[in-house]
Order: sequence, then structure tokens, then C-alpha cells
Amino acid sequence: MLKNLNIGTKVNLLLILVFIISILVTSTALSTLLQHRAQNEVTSKALILMRTMNSVRTYTQERINPLLKSRLETEAQFIPETVPAYSAIKIFEKFRNDEEYKNFIYREATLNPTNLRDKADRFEAQLVERFRQNSNNKEITGFRNLPQGEVFYIARPLAVTQPSCLECHSTVDKAPKSLLATYGTEHGFGWRLNEIVAAQIISVPSEEVFKDAAHTWSLMMGLLIAIFAIVVLLLNFLIKKAIIQRIRKMEKIAQRVSTGDMSVDFEEKSNDEIGGLAVAFNRMKSSLEIALKLLRGQDN
Repeated sequence: MLKNLNIGTKVNLLLILVFIISILVTSTALSTLLQHRAQNEVTSKALILMRTMNSVRTYTQERINPLLKSRLETEAQFIPETVPAYSAIKIFEKFRNDEEYKNFIYREATLNPTNLRDKADRFEAQLVERFRQNSNNKEITGFRNLPQGEVFYIARPLAVTQPSCLECHSTVDKAPKSLLATYGTEHGFGWRLNEIVAAQIISVPSEEVFKDAAHTWSLMMGLLIAIFAIVVLLLNFLIKKAIIQRIRKMEKIAQRVSTGDMSVDFEEKSNDEIGGLAVAFNRMKSSLEIALKLLRGQDN
């Protein structure tokens, strides 16, 4: 079927094919790039918050806990500020008071917590078990659907690395009286040194970031399609002007010459390939005229 089409149509089909392939390749590459950028953005937010919370935990463990530890046996109520997890959670609650960050979530999800507020749900318990089953696994990331939307999470294992932690979590008889008075004796005991007891989880909203990436993709693709379309139209115009129209003109002259009209010449001012073809056609026409004169002379 293609052999029956004229050159202009073939050129148009070729340009359209190039246009479609270019759009598809560009669309795929741009989508991958923007998705990767969005992923990096939410990961960066989560990592910054994770490091911040770890700094709070370290400060509490090294500075606050020693200052308040002596009061645990004398106070009637337990002083939760001595616990690194409590400090991190409370500071994060203040952070979430900002409307922009209200859907950010920080959890130290524990299988057997002293405070049932920190009890791991089914999903979080599975993360803890995965860390327990593979001690070399230091981080788990992924996406999770919550009532407030899809979030990206980073989870890391929390293990009992300090013997001082066992003062409150080994056995009931070793725990501070104020802790027992506040939380009771049913939960938060039986921990062992170096045992993974919890998962530290930062969850960052991701829907808006990926929606922005999709919106950016749409705008850029619209712009690129417009640019590609203009380029294709411009190329089509230039090809017609510089090649196809000149070839059509030569075709018409060749048709006249083929019917015996030797008064026309293949006129071409350019020195390119088409110009060379015109010179060759003029030479051929001259040879044809000489041959015709010779034939007529012999007939006479």
C-alpha cells in the first residue's frame, strides 16, 4: 500500500511516526524521573524526621534521664520524661500541631509496651517480627493506606541496647515503684538485653507529592507535545518547500518532455542533489532532441 502513496504522504506518515515515538519515549522517561523525584522527596522528609527523633531520644537518655532517675523511687507517680520514647512522641505531637504536618505520624510500636498507647497494631507487629527474623535487616520502607490517605513509611528496629533499660522492663520486682503505681504490673516486662522489642516508624503523607508530580508531568507533556507538533509542522513545511515541490515541478516538466514538448527546460538554481538531477535531465533531454533529429533526417 505504501508504494502507491506519493512522497508527501510518505513524509507525513514518517514524521507522524517519529512524533508518536518521541512522545512515548519522552513521556515514559519524564514519568519515571518525576516519580523518582517524588519518592526521593518523601524519603528525605521521613529521614530528616527520623534523625530528629533519634536526637531527642539520645538527649533524653544521656541528659534528662540521669537528672530525674533518683526521683523515680521517691515520687508517687512515674516521671515519663525519663523515657526516650516518651520525649520523642511528645515532641512529635507538638510538631503535628502545625496544620501542614498534621498527617505526619511517629510511632515506637512495641509488642509488649508499658504504656498501651505504644501497643503495635497488626501491621506494626509484622514489621517487628520481620526485624526479629532477620537481624541484618536495619530498615523497611514502603507505602501504606491509612484513613488520612496513602503514606510512605520508614521503619527501623528498636532493641534493648542499654542495661539501664532493663531496670524498668526486666521483672516486676526490679521496676521502680512509681512505674508500677502508674502503669501496673501486667505489661512491659520480660524484655532481654539486645532483644528487638519495637519498631520505630515515621509515616509521611505521599499522595500530595505524587499528585504534584502527576500534575507537573501533565503540564510538561502538554508543552512538549505542542513543541513537537510545531517542529513536525515546520519540518513538513520545509521538506515540502525544499524537496517535494521541486520534485513535483520536475515531474510536470518530465511529463511534457515525454509527450514531445522540447521547449521546456528543467530549471534549478540550487547546486544540491535535486539541482544535479535537473542538469542530468537537461542533458538527457538534449541527447533525446539530437536523437530525434537524426531519426527524422533518416526518414527524409
